[in-house]
This record gives sequence, C-alpha cells and structure tokens, in this order.
Amino acid sequence: MVWLMTTQTDIEQAWARIAPYVRVTPVMQMERGAFGTPPDSEIYLKFEMMQHTGSFKARGAFNGMLSHTVPANGVITASGGNHGAAVAYAAQILGYPAEIFVPKIASPVKIERLRHYGAQVNVVGDNYLGAFAAMQARQHETGALTLHAYDQATTLAGQGTCGREFDQQVPHLDTILVACGGGGFIGGIAAWYGQRARIISVEPENAPSLARALEAGQPVNVPVSGIAADSLGATQVGKLMWEIAKNNVSQAVLVSDEVIRQTQRLLWRELRVVAEPGGATALAALVSGQYRPKAGERVGVLVCGGNADLSAVA
Repeated sequence: MVWLMTTQTDIEQAWARIAPYVRVTPVMQMERGAFGTPPDSEIYLKFEMMQHTGSFKARGAFNGMLSHTVPANGVITASGGNHGAAVAYAAQILGYPAEIFVPKIASPVKIERLRHYGAQVNVVGDNYLGAFAAMQARQHETGALTLHAYDQATTLAGQGTCGREFDQQVPHLDTILVACGGGGFIGGIAAWYGQRARIISVEPENAPSLARALEAGQPVNVPVSGIAADSLGATQVGKLMWEIAKNNVSQAVLVSDEVIRQTQRLLWRELRVVAEPGGATALAALVSGQYRPKAGERVGVLVCGGNADLSAVA
C-alpha cells in the first residue's frame, strides 16, 4: 500500500484552518550552559503545554474537525487523555457532540478535564489498544467521525503547525528534540522541517516505539509501561508518521522514568513551569546527557504537555 506523505503544503493549509482557534505558544531562550550544555550552544524551549487543553493536541483535533463534514452524532476517539481533551474542547467550541474512550491507566486529572469539556467519557481497557478497540465498536454503532490520536493525515498536519510556528519564532535551528509516543507530533514536526534540521526522538525506556521501529526498519509492537505511558504509551508508531520518520528522524534516544521525573521537578524549580511526564521527556534527553549538543549548536526542545499531577512536580 502507498501512504500519502504529509507535506509543508498540508501543514500550511492546516494552519489556515486552525489559526483562529489555537494559541501561538511562547519560546524561551535559556541562559548559556543551561542543563549542562556547552556554553556556546543555544537552547530554546517551546512551551506547547500552554496550548489549549494543556498540550499540542488541540492543533490536530481542530484540523480534523475543520477538514471533514461532521455527522449528527459528532466525533469519537480513543486517547490516553491529552488527545481526548483536545477533541472534547474542539468539539465544544465548534458545537459537536464528542465521545471519548480512555484506558484505565489514564490519569484522573485528564479524565476530569474530558468531562469538564462536556464529552461523554468511557474508561475501558488496560491500555490504549483496549480503549481503541472499544471505540471502534462504538463508532460502528453511531457513525460518528473518528479522529485518530496520531495515525491520521489531518492529525499529522495539525501537529505540524507547531513546527511551522517554531521555525518562524527561531529560524535556522540545527536540532529539535521531540517526545514520541504514537508519533503524530514528531511526524508533523519532521514533515515541516524535512532535513533542514536534525529531528531527535526522545522516548521513555519503558515505551520505545520509534526507537525499536528504527532498529527494525519498520513499525513493531513493544511493551509499554512507566510514568509517561498515558501520553507516550503507544505500542506501535503510526504508519503515516513512519513514512516521514524513516527518512527525517535522525536519531532516537531513551530516557529513564527517574530522569523524566527529575526533569519535571527541575522545570518547576527553575522556571515555574508545570509539565507532565510526557511533556518533560524531550528535555530529559538534555538533563540526562543522553543527547549532548555540540559547540555552537542551536537546539530546540518541545515541552509539549502540562496536564500533571501537581503533587508529583513540586
């Protein structure tokens, strides 16, 4: 089967659709030597956790709804939490019913947000795959529009608008560190940049879906667990993102749960920024030294989710 590649044109068109509904999130240039990096490197953090619903996912959710005719029964999705919140929020803003399926590992913080946005919430399955299977069965009954969390062209193009935005805010980055689960975010970022920058995937050691795919030369199933499993716990990367990643993701690095938690606390202590485990994962590559910038390197880091249990951050 031939998979259609997400392009810069798709991302530009997505931006034209969603611009009235999403925030342009801020960027901070860190002081020289931050996180133990070489003093002549430049580190830029993009605070995408300040997007609506606390993550980049609102971009793909709005693009999905604005790209399709939404039936009377509205939209339906399965999610570890952040995508579901984004779909629920976008549906509320655009006036559509939303039904969300989340696994039992979804955090109470995220489930509460789904209900806050008016969605019908179903907590089923031990992991994302279980929730997704239940969602598919329900969709066959209702005919609602399915909005996939990561393996859908409109999702990739919507998430790619974050890369477009970062490129305008900080031109000529050498390297961009992006957390990866199912791969919709890093796929969209890589589709925007192509090979104009090194795109580095950062994943928890306990959820290495893209790292194992790059090793095998194709998407493979992996066991997932750990503190970021609710947002980065896809057992396999999406087919659409794989067509982009296999040529445009330079490297995949793995970080421990301990370092992810350390990075969450560092962000709060030093910057007063609240990040959930998945949102802190990309930065954890610098904090742990798993990615070491070269002298003079310009590095962008996506802090991509802020739906955290505050007791774990402070």
